[in-house]
Parts: sequence; C-alpha cells; structure tokens
Amino acid sequence: MNHHDMTRNMVLAALFAALTAVCSQLAIPMPWGVPINLALFAVYIAGTMLGPVWGAASQLVYLLLAAVGVPVMAGMQGGPAVLLGKTGGYAIGYLLAALIAGAFAAKLPRKFGWLALGCVVGCAACYVLGTIWFMTLTGADLASALGWCVLPYLPGDIIKIALAAILTIQLDKRMPNL
Repeated sequence: MNHHDMTRNMVLAALFAALTAVCSQLAIPMPWGVPINLALFAVYIAGTMLGPVWGAASQLVYLLLAAVGVPVMAGMQGGPAVLLGKTGGYAIGYLLAALIAGAFAAKLPRKFGWLALGCVVGCAACYVLGTIWFMTLTGADLASALGWCVLPYLPGDIIKIALAAILTIQLDKRMPNL
C-alpha cells in the first residue's frame, strides 16, 4: 500500500469513527440503560465501505476516543467507566460488526442480499458479545437480557441494515473509488 492509499484510509477511518460518534448521539434512552441509537448504522457503513480492516479500525478509533474520555458514546458519555459498563460489550461489538460486514462486502457480490447478510451476521456477533457482557455485569438471566437488550432493538436494526445495504450500493455507484 502506497503512502497516498494509507493516508486516504486513515482519513476515511477517522471520518467513519466521527460518523459513529454522531450517530451514537441520535439516541432514545431506555429505562434499563441500553439506548436505541443509530450507531450500528454507521458501523455497518464503515464495514461495507471501508472493508474489514479499515472498517474495524474506524471502530477501534471510536472506542479509543471513548476510553480516553471523549464523549462519543450515547448521551455524550465517554471514559473507561462507560466503556466497561453494562453497554460496553455492545460498543466493543462494533469492532466485530464492522469486521464481519466488511468481510462480506469485500468477498461477496456487492448486492443488497449479501450486504444485508453481512450486516445481519455482524449485528448478531455484536449482540452476542454485548448480551454476554450485560449478563455478566448485571447478573441478568438470558431471557431477561434478551428482553431488555435485543428484542426491542430488532425492528430498528432491520431498518438500519436495509438502509446500510441500500446506501452502500448507492455510494458505490456515485463514489466508486471510496
């Protein structure tokens, strides 16, 4: 990879980290502490547009910003306590979601079904990690954790996944060198 490509990828990773931070703020708080937000939409787009390595790198930048206290997470929160709190597993799952969505987008035809499937698998990986983390920290059983942290979010995730796949296809047409 030449110097120009490396610089371009680093800038794009930073931009997608910023997009994740902005989308995290577009949130609806929930009584059990896991907000509904648009962060995963940004994560999917980061993966599908940047590929597995740079998509995951963008989410690592996002997580590192959160870890050092920059208020990038939902509710303008940041810091180790937030990242290690009950929603931290989902945020760390963004790495997996971007990596998986990016791998599908890089290795399979860039068509709606394949892009959406990559996002679905990435979402599932994020949910598995996040739910295990939530259960570990709160002592909740699996049924309760699924009821609080997964089921209420599935309708929104279906919409985010569909929009991410459609947007990726549209961006490919308009910005083929992204």
